[in-house]
Amino acid sequence: MFPSLTRWLRTGAAGAALGVVATTVAVLPASPAKAFPPPPAAPAPLADHCAPAGCMDILAPGQNGNATLVEILGHQVFGTRPRHSSSQLDMYDNLVHHYDGLTTEGLDDFFLDASFGVDPGDVGRRYRPRADVTITRDADHGIPHIHGSTREGTMFGAGYAAAEDRLFLMDVLRRVGRGELTSFAGGAEGNRGLEQDLWRNAPYTEEDKQAQIDRVASSGERGARAMADVEAYLEGVNTYIDQADRGRYYPGEYVLTGHKNAITNSGRIEHFTPTDVVGIASMVGGIFGGGGGGEVQAALVLAGFQDRYGAERGAELYDAWRMENDPEAVVSVEGEFPYSGTPEDPVGEVLPDPGSLQPHDIVQDEHGSALTGATADTPAPRASTMAEPEEGAEALTVEDLPQEQQDELQRMVDEGDLSAVEGVFDDGVLPEGFMDPRGMSNALLVSGEHTESGSPVAVMGPQTGYFSPQLLMLQELQGPGISARGASFAGVSFYVQMGRGVDYAWSATSAGQDVTDTFAVRLCETDGSAPTTASRAYVDGSGDCVPFEELKVANAWSPTVADGTPAGGYTLTSLRSEFGLVHSFATVDGDPVAFTTLRSTYMREVDSIIGFQRFNDPDEITSAQDFIRASEDIGYAFNWHYVDDTDIAFVNSGDNPIRVEGTNPNLPIDAYSGSGWSGWDPETNAADHHPLEDHPQAVDPDYIVNWNNKPAQGYTSGWSTGSVHRGDLLDGRVSALIDGGHRFTTASLTQVMMEAGAADLRAQEVLPLLLEVIDTRPVDDPALASVVEELRLWNEAGSLRREPFRDAGYYSYANAIRTLDAWWPLLVQAQFEPELGGDLYTALTRAAQTDESPSGATGGGEPGSVNQGQPHRGSAFQYGWWSYVDKDLRMVLGRPVDGPLGEAHCGGGELDSCRTVLLDTLAQAADTPAGEVYPGDDHCAVGDQLCADTVIHQAVGGIGMWPIAWQNRPTYQLVYQFSGGR
Repeated sequence: MFPSLTRWLRTGAAGAALGVVATTVAVLPASPAKAFPPPPAAPAPLADHCAPAGCMDILAPGQNGNATLVEILGHQVFGTRPRHSSSQLDMYDNLVHHYDGLTTEGLDDFFLDASFGVDPGDVGRRYRPRADVTITRDADHGIPHIHGSTREGTMFGAGYAAAEDRLFLMDVLRRVGRGELTSFAGGAEGNRGLEQDLWRNAPYTEEDKQAQIDRVASSGERGARAMADVEAYLEGVNTYIDQADRGRYYPGEYVLTGHKNAITNSGRIEHFTPTDVVGIASMVGGIFGGGGGGEVQAALVLAGFQDRYGAERGAELYDAWRMENDPEAVVSVEGEFPYSGTPEDPVGEVLPDPGSLQPHDIVQDEHGSALTGATADTPAPRASTMAEPEEGAEALTVEDLPQEQQDELQRMVDEGDLSAVEGVFDDGVLPEGFMDPRGMSNALLVSGEHTESGSPVAVMGPQTGYFSPQLLMLQELQGPGISARGASFAGVSFYVQMGRGVDYAWSATSAGQDVTDTFAVRLCETDGSAPTTASRAYVDGSGDCVPFEELKVANAWSPTVADGTPAGGYTLTSLRSEFGLVHSFATVDGDPVAFTTLRSTYMREVDSIIGFQRFNDPDEITSAQDFIRASEDIGYAFNWHYVDDTDIAFVNSGDNPIRVEGTNPNLPIDAYSGSGWSGWDPETNAADHHPLEDHPQAVDPDYIVNWNNKPAQGYTSGWSTGSVHRGDLLDGRVSALIDGGHRFTTASLTQVMMEAGAADLRAQEVLPLLLEVIDTRPVDDPALASVVEELRLWNEAGSLRREPFRDAGYYSYANAIRTLDAWWPLLVQAQFEPELGGDLYTALTRAAQTDESPSGATGGGEPGSVNQGQPHRGSAFQYGWWSYVDKDLRMVLGRPVDGPLGEAHCGGGELDSCRTVLLDTLAQAADTPAGEVYPGDDHCAVGDQLCADTVIHQAVGGIGMWPIAWQNRPTYQLVYQFSGGR
């Protein structure tokens, strides 16, 4: 039978379950004969250079991301949650409700103390998983502070703590990295979509991964040390797996997905290997640190412009809409940093023949539910919308339940009654669009010249999406050659990836510069017959006809407690050439080709480990210049932000390939034209990369802000990066305060961040121009005039999507918000489609989505498409047609426009006609019922505006979270000011 409930709770003391917070050694013995070591002494205090209330951070919902089967049952039946799984959620949520009048003393209501160490009175648990490492967890939040007397012990402790806090999530992420999520977690449609995305973009054989490890390990002292760190980290992970298996306190999701039997304990939790680390790193780096691609879609847009306007004029208009280097775009640093622009005389460009493009379908040999489309019949539990605890209180645990409810859980355990948790993964363990590259994260840094104390202030952090548990985890690492506290992705947390060192702090935003190019590769038949787009061989660089390499993974699934999707399966086959991975097939001038994509970090996913190692080394980073130099070892495309007691700094990282002169990286390249990457080696994907001085960077400007905006002029940006960008919400506020003589504190800069995070970009930056066009004459219709006035009052009040007070249940200016949500997609289509034509307009919406509001579902595409709001996600307003609308309206009004769209579109360029377009679509929007704008979903009733915006954490396990208010801010956030240094 099952172990007793008492034993389930008792053995959870190692951190995977509830309850025991006494200072004790919490390691289960390997055998009954082995005694516990004595309780460890507290580590010696470390020098800490934080200013008063100067080192703070927050990572909602909570540190503990593991739950036993009992805890999952308790959650689904009675709404309990494991201790420390949600302790940071209210703190995080409350800031948006209470940032008005924020004081430095009040910051600890919304952030955790990020000083080194744990105060003696705040120790929850202290234990030694092996002799050379001590882990101390604080009582309030359970964050691990890992102190190793050896480097190997420090890394072992990091792995052990990671497994304590995120074991099942780590397993999910490595399965995604292997392309085998469905075989592990079930055949839900979301799981299928996610593993297919990964296998299209970053498929690897085990030999590929091992080759990367071997190359880095042999690259020098730091490479060898890094691989030794990984080995020690994995030893800690695997030690915890073995102990949790013997003690039967492993995550309950292993039972629900059929990998463990809770009665007999049969089944196996697979050990982690170094190649698993490569898979997780490639997934994380590809999502958050990739950039470029999309050249085939760009080619289709160019063809559309030329088809409508002629070759020469069409090319000019395409360039205007592409906005590679818009002079009005907000930038983070001054200076010109040319990179990946379209050359004046490009060489080797190719365009697909009209109508010939055929995407490569990697899915083959479908059977069962993969073929029929059958889904689970059981509705998933609504754990994520369970009632939240009283404000400021920790959620109830199983131990807090009345005895009769604990007895009920005991009955369920004894009888193997798992009906309450059926279907928890029916929708998948991660969202289907998880691999889509998104613009996330922000940073605000102000130099000491403009602060109250004279030392710089930074408020910054990554936005990695909202999950329960989070993809990131907090930790402190102290050992030989390492001293850091902050956040790391689960499964690769041997170093702190964003956080603080001894007397400095750093964070990142996704940069997304172009490190991916598309090549047109000639198809052939190995028998010499005429090729077609169905051919599966290509002409390699030496002129030989060779088959594409097939990278296959076969997945099959059966119904489980967690996912009732009927049995099925398929094979995923990615095609690889020496020029990259096959994206699609087409003809070019009638000849069949494959379009392949090649990312500079493909086959080089491990290389960035050296840069992170340097960031964590106190002897390596003693100044802003040191940090900038260390960033050169990060191959992924990130913007890095740095602060210490005297300096702020910005640097963009990434393996930016040097292109052969004449190469246009923004359209497909003829693979045989001589264009491409300088010094490229097809065997290893090594190439010549731009040196550090070519990357945007700055030390000690007045301020730095970045919200995934263009880092500097000359640095080619994505579509529609122009006169209006999410970064303007930060830049305008910070620059205005500096111009007004404001002296920043950690509190006032946090307040700026949060107000920007509650603002509607469309309402703040574009609505005034819309009203200006409308105001050229009085609005005759009284009802429509009232709608216009509501919009005006909202804009004048700050354009915020915010409740008047916490739990009000409605937005201030709710009707104006509903109107704009309905109006924007209708407006964009009516403004541009008549002049562009339907085909070209549609092609443009596929290259640059029209809207990314917190919610809303009117116009511009099917529900859930990229041309509508994306509810419950948090991050918003990165992608949209705000710059296009802004520039076009200024042209209609006769205002000067740098980088115009070529011609005015709204109303054919006539002001009165444009005004009519705006009023007609506004009237349509005003008449649109709330139920159509906010159609409802599994979480929200039809028409519930506030709920439609709410952030809902995607459960990557059996524990969900309550919704929180919409806020456009990092999921992990740092607030830092240092008062001294070494």
